Amino acid sequence: MAFSCAVSCVRFHVIPPKPLTLHTYTAHLSPFSPLISMHISQNPRYHLHFPSRSPLHGVSSHNSPKTPNFRVRASADNSQTSSSNTGLVIVCSAITVILAVVNRVFYKLALVPLEQYPFFLAQFTTFGYVAIYFSILYIRYRAGIVTDEMIALPKSRFMAIGILEALGVASGMASAAMLPGPAIPLLNQIFLVWQLALSTLILGRKYSFNQILGCFLVAAGVVTAVASGSNGDQMLSGIEFIWPALMIASSAFQAGASIIKEFVFVDAATRLKGKLLDIFVVNSFGSGFQALFVLLLLPLLSNFRGIPFPQLPSYLKAGAGCFLNIGSNIPGCDGAPLLPLLYLATNIAFNISLLNLVKISSAVVSTLAAMASVPISIYVLSLPLPYLPQGASLSPFFLFGGVILLLGLLLYNIPQPAKQDL
Repeated sequence: MAFSCAVSCVRFHVIPPKPLTLHTYTAHLSPFSPLISMHISQNPRYHLHFPSRSPLHGVSSHNSPKTPNFRVRASADNSQTSSSNTGLVIVCSAITVILAVVNRVFYKLALVPLEQYPFFLAQFTTFGYVAIYFSILYIRYRAGIVTDEMIALPKSRFMAIGILEALGVASGMASAAMLPGPAIPLLNQIFLVWQLALSTLILGRKYSFNQILGCFLVAAGVVTAVASGSNGDQMLSGIEFIWPALMIASSAFQAGASIIKEFVFVDAATRLKGKLLDIFVVNSFGSGFQALFVLLLLPLLSNFRGIPFPQLPSYLKAGAGCFLNIGSNIPGCDGAPLLPLLYLATNIAFNISLLNLVKISSAVVSTLAAMASVPISIYVLSLPLPYLPQGASLSPFFLFGGVILLLGLLLYNIPQPAKQDL
């Protein structure tokens, strides 16, 4: 089960008042390891202190001299712990990549019966998340997995996540309606650049030159692979500058939300005295606030999709009828409700896996894993599939882009000399 990836590999030891000592070490990967390990010194579970300049940095109990210091260290078998943490990140990264590919494929298949109702599918998944996540959260709360202290965490951060994700949906939907299809995944690759910049600004994280270069190579590889079947020179000809700029802004909103999620996990480690925050607390409250702000933006979103707001109820009713595939006189709805439900299930599994990867590594690592799935997804979607019998040919640039992507991942994972904070 994907939930097993959330098991912590680190023990927190309460130390009598002494100077704070952080024992850092590097998780080494073979150059052929596919996915993705961060240096332990950059792992949010190991750094419990944020620079005071962080705009999200609140009153932190570990700044008080009365608060016991925490030291993160390996146990007696620290080599085994390091190997275990490395293996955990690799396994969870691989699961995330697989689920990302399956999610993209089922999204395309789900739009076969709902080709005329993509806005209905988007709203159904948004509000469906709230019911599903809060139901799981309630079950885990009753089982004692989720504690009162977790529920009592400040909701302002979850509200910020919801606002940013809702704005990301609104701006992304507005620009996607005006941009050619191949341009959308290309422009979305700026997401990784936003994450690097925001994690440096908000989390105070520092990246080595090879990590920065590796991330840019991953983005370049995805761009090369995705652009392989299109005429890039004329892709945005005749398109007003506002629309690609709005798509780039959408990526900034989404990247900001992912960084705040990472911050929530790091901050919760201090507030919960070293206990790891359950991912369904973040999923539930983040999705709840997102649904709230999407609801407030619904008139704007419907107009972006070319649906006048007065006609929205009848559109949603028709979409629900096609989704349920009620009766035999609904043309073009073959495959419903099975395909949309499979997409919903894999999308939830992917979101859980992605957030779990943020929890045990970082937002940038999770983005690298998601980006690695893009060329694989394109290749799978080029094959004949049920309900999509027509295939597609890929140019040699697709393979070239995949090689660049793999080089970026390998460069990002080059082991660095271990450093100790004195």
